[in-house]
Amino acid sequence: MTLTRGQVDHFVAEGFVRLDAAFPPQLGEQCRSELWQATGCDPVEPGTWTRPVIRLGDFSTPPFRQAANTPALHEAFDQLVGAGRWIPRISLGTVPVRFPSDADPGDDGWHVEASYAGPAGEYRLNLHSRDRALLLLFLFSYVGPDDAPTSIRVGSHLDVPPLLAAAGDDGREWMDLCRAAVPASARRPVALATGSTGDVYLCHPFLVHAAQPTEGVFRGSWPSRRCTRGRRWISRNRRRPRSPGPWLTRCAAPSTRQTQRRPRPVGSSRPTDSGRP
Repeated sequence: MTLTRGQVDHFVAEGFVRLDAAFPPQLGEQCRSELWQATGCDPVEPGTWTRPVIRLGDFSTPPFRQAANTPALHEAFDQLVGAGRWIPRISLGTVPVRFPSDADPGDDGWHVEASYAGPAGEYRLNLHSRDRALLLLFLFSYVGPDDAPTSIRVGSHLDVPPLLAAAGDDGREWMDLCRAAVPASARRPVALATGSTGDVYLCHPFLVHAAQPTEGVFRGSWPSRRCTRGRRWISRNRRRPRSPGPWLTRCAAPSTRQTQRRPRPVGSSRPTDSGRP
């Protein structure tokens, strides 16, 4: 199996797990080359890096499709979501490319991802996580603690179901839910989504997370404190019942234990010491 029993338990309790080498680094290099071209920046000329972040849309070229559909990822999806209950991705995005800058990137607030559009086109989410099975963070470059990794509130996926329980199938408007989820999860310890090219973070759809601004310096052929991630969800197969997975059924009693620690990198082999419920 792609994920060990311990990793599955980590996902259930903490809301995420890192799958190392989910796609080949050489494939990541091909993707990164396309991303550089799309930014319009020169990889060896820092003078062209004039913005703190460039957000790129969906990429559906062969390297990205291959990265999103490796056997290891498909098996992990089956383990976490259930065979036949998810739809393969044909593209990846959004991809935030972060550069050294003192400017405010404007996208570093804590939030939960939306999952479907309401009657008026507004973003929404409900208790069953309609149309979203997982949130995925693809690393297309090395991302260390000083490279603006995504911040994750460990176990925060347990804080969101009580906020959605009374809303029924209609769910809640995305920003309204975020305004409630951010303070509800404020006590949670923070981990950093660090890793190497080819690593993928498999995250519960209710996980509270945030981007980071960066004030790094040029280092070789890629900006220091950079973050090149493809962020995309795996959609649910709506031909199957959209009942919560085993991790979601355990979300009714979130932990009340408070733990304060400094953010630190996380890996896939050692569960995060976070005051697990």
